This record gives sequence, structure tokens and C-alpha cells, in this order.
Amino acid sequence: MALGARRVAGVDEVGRGPLAGPVTAAAVVLDPANIPEGLNDSKQLSVKRRNLLGDALASSADISVGHASVEEIEQHNILRASHMAMLRALAGLRLRPDFVLIDGAMVPQGLNLRAQPVVKGDTRCLSISAASIIAKIARDKIMVDLAQQHPGYGWETNMGYGSKSHISALRNLGVTPHHRRTFKPVHHMLYQDKNVKP
Repeated sequence: MALGARRVAGVDEVGRGPLAGPVTAAAVVLDPANIPEGLNDSKQLSVKRRNLLGDALASSADISVGHASVEEIEQHNILRASHMAMLRALAGLRLRPDFVLIDGAMVPQGLNLRAQPVVKGDTRCLSISAASIIAKIARDKIMVDLAQQHPGYGWETNMGYGSKSHISALRNLGVTPHHRRTFKPVHHMLYQDKNVKP
């Protein structure tokens, strides 16, 4: 696995399932002498705890975030776009890692580093847990900002996921440029209603 590696990067993504917004990935290389306590899958943490850990990681670890846009999700597919975001996150690290642990079952195509996929890695590997936290914080901030530009969809709370209120807003307000048109509920509404909001 990572035997002999000194700089191990954990990589995770967030935002595969939402109907709107980018998919975001983070890469984190922890400092073995300064690992924040309580690292876990970001979904298992309260917002307050997640933000506290994010601050601790920002001051102690090498972190980088990468995104793939809605347009890239549409052009490629969500899996490929997720991998693009992961590669961008890795490319942004201050120093090149010796080894990469990636949440999931696949290593992104085009990764030219030694790597190992880890299923449910965000609950099994501290560096992947850290990456899940950083990615979640970064994407949530984007969605809160987008919610200011497009009020009514509830993105500041649902983060673009297909909640009842979001689906209702899609019906009432139409589709924005930040919606993923190939995702079923959005595609269905476009196909039925042609109700596109510029």
C-alpha cells in the first residue's frame, strides 16, 4: 500500500448526487506530528465541528481543493468529472505526494502517482476523512454563494440536493444555468416544460 511513503495524500469528493452546482474534491497531506483529533467522514460531523476541523487542517496540513463545473459534468459524466476534480486537487498541493489514498473503488484515469482506492475510505483513513471535510466546506460555501444569486431554491441549506423544496422550486422558478441538465428531475422538467431560466 503506502509502505515507505513519507507524504501520503488523502483524496475525497463531495457533490456527486446534487441536481445543481459543481462537484468538488480535496487532497490533504496530514502532518503526522499534528493531526487534529476527531477526524471523520464529513457527513458524520456537525457543521460547527466540521468548520473547527477545517480551520485546524488549514493551519496544520497541506490542503488543496479542485472543482469540476456543471458544464464538465454535462460533457463527460459525473464519475469522470469527479475524477477531474480529484486530479485538480492533487495538482494544487504545495509538494508532490509519494502516495495517494482515494475514496472509492477507482483510481482516476491520468493519475501519474502511486495510488490505492479505498472503499468507504472517509471512515477508514484519516487523510481521506480530512479531505472529505475540506471538500464539503468548500462546496457548501459555493452553494451558499450561489443561493444569493438564485434565491428560492434553498441551496444554502440543501446544497443543491434534490430535496422536496428544491424540486418544488424547480417547478415554480425553472432551471438555472447551475442545474445539471442530464440529471433526471432536471432533464424531465426541461423535456416536459422547456422552462429554462436564463
